[in-house]
Amino acid sequence: MNVLVCGGAGYIGSNMTALLASSGHNPIVFDNLSKGHRDAVKNAELIVGDLAGFDLLTKILKEKKIEAVMHFAAFIEVGESCAMPLEYYRNNFSNTRTLLAAMEQTAVRKFVFSSTAAVYGMPKTVPITEDLHKEPINPYGESKWAVERMCHFQSLAGKLNYAALRYFNACGAGLNGTLGEDHKPESHLIPLVIAAAMGKREDIKVFGSDYPTPDGTCVRDYIHIEDLCSAHLLALEKLENNQELVFNLGNGTGYSVRQVIETVKKVSGKNIKVTEVARRPGDPAVLTADASKAKKELGWTIKYPQLEKIVETAWLWHSKNPQGYKQ
Repeated sequence: MNVLVCGGAGYIGSNMTALLASSGHNPIVFDNLSKGHRDAVKNAELIVGDLAGFDLLTKILKEKKIEAVMHFAAFIEVGESCAMPLEYYRNNFSNTRTLLAAMEQTAVRKFVFSSTAAVYGMPKTVPITEDLHKEPINPYGESKWAVERMCHFQSLAGKLNYAALRYFNACGAGLNGTLGEDHKPESHLIPLVIAAAMGKREDIKVFGSDYPTPDGTCVRDYIHIEDLCSAHLLALEKLENNQELVFNLGNGTGYSVRQVIETVKKVSGKNIKVTEVARRPGDPAVLTADASKAKKELGWTIKYPQLEKIVETAWLWHSKNPQGYKQ
């Protein structure tokens, strides 16, 4: 299958591109390189362009005989979304609308969308199931939920077969530790703790140590990038006979901030300075996924259920790439 991977030079998109290629598909990466890296695109074709360009998108979809689109080209920083809501609606919602319009114009029906657990907001129950009420509390989550609704109605109109995959915390490095996480600025916990272990940060800050959890720190669901991508591949294959698929993608097991820090210390053999500070507003005590639906309906299995194995792959990549990707 010829698959257009939007945002394919980014962390998740580059790992997905590698998996598509190794599975016999032909991925074509489309990325404006504002967040992605040329070096993360290994052997696939890279087209540099922006999702705002309807004419360019329709040209590519036609000329490359695209049969499916995977979309990873969103902005992802919650705090930034609160500071710049219009930018998040422009990139995450408006540009996706342009992409879907180009797909409709060229009769490309299959669409796999990178959504987020942020659509649930502050869930009243955990683990979180797909039917839980959607109450996003920031522009990032709201923009993703708006895209899901747009896809839903486009599907009802008979113009789209789509899968919305709601991520929890993607982490680790794929392809034998060669495709890692390199965000600038970095806001994800595991690479931040690794940076502290490497001496690139003075300390790691723990935001709140008085939560109603076993060790007082927040508990989150961490899923290895290869496990995340394998679910996308299964969803893509299932779209042949399904108009609408929605799945949570998580490990199903929660790990606390302290557990992450201790695991990085163990894997790296380095000491890490920890500074406890006040809670951040809007941080739930526990966020974990009920991913049983994806396991049942997709036949999805998780290769990396243990935090230590996940951290080992991340440490391998960061050790070999201490400054991140070169370009």
